[in-house]
Amino acid sequence: MKIRVLGCSGAIAAGYKTTAFLLDDDVLIDAGTGVGDLPLDDLARIDHILISHSHLDHVLSIPLLADSVLRLRAAAGRPPIQVHALPQTLEALRRHIFNGIIWPDFTRLPRPESPVLSLHPFEIGERLDLGRGRSIEVLSAAHTVPAVGFAVDAGPASGHAHWVFTGDTGPNPALWQRLAQLKLSHLVIETAFSNEEHELASLSQHLCPAALARELAQLAGPVSVCITHIKPGEVEAVMQEIATLSTGHILRPLQAGDLMAL
Repeated sequence: MKIRVLGCSGAIAAGYKTTAFLLDDDVLIDAGTGVGDLPLDDLARIDHILISHSHLDHVLSIPLLADSVLRLRAAAGRPPIQVHALPQTLEALRRHIFNGIIWPDFTRLPRPESPVLSLHPFEIGERLDLGRGRSIEVLSAAHTVPAVGFAVDAGPASGHAHWVFTGDTGPNPALWQRLAQLKLSHLVIETAFSNEEHELASLSQHLCPAALARELAQLAGPVSVCITHIKPGEVEAVMQEIATLSTGHILRPLQAGDLMAL
């Protein structure tokens, strides 16, 4: 298994793409603007999309992807792309995106009996079997809307090490209680704001470096920690603050194009 970082920024600008990861060649974990850099044939190979929460920077590419690949998948007789998320997140997609006003309802197109997208609810704690020996656990997250993270099990050859993506989250004791029970290979965790903006981070249920340090203190280590979701123009400032932390872990900024072998 391998995970390719398509986007890992908290917003957009030239060279910055919002959150999206490609597991192997057919599973998206979040669907931010980074998905748009994939060639059309690669987009058409995607069979599953796992969504952490309903915010636009994590779901924007779902409706655009559906439109792009509809004809290719229909011509090939491919089944619908399965979109997996919390029930509240799926309802937000139905009501606010696939409503015929913001975007056509691709859960009913090109035909209601054979749409390009199908929606599949999951719950926190559930393990998703996506074939090819891939198992992904749904983790809790603490955000302003219902949200989750994901733990990808790298399989028996790795001793069941897990690649973990926290999703957008503020302080979240339940996450660390669960991670204490898992073997970790990588932890992808957000730090959306600098310490100067700690009040905004708290209000929006994101992390700043000081809050990140408190969260990582709950994690036995050392672990390879990848920082994601930093806003464009703030990467250097946030990483300078993170560099001063004494966490016992190996911390680095995530970058679009990074490839992690599991």
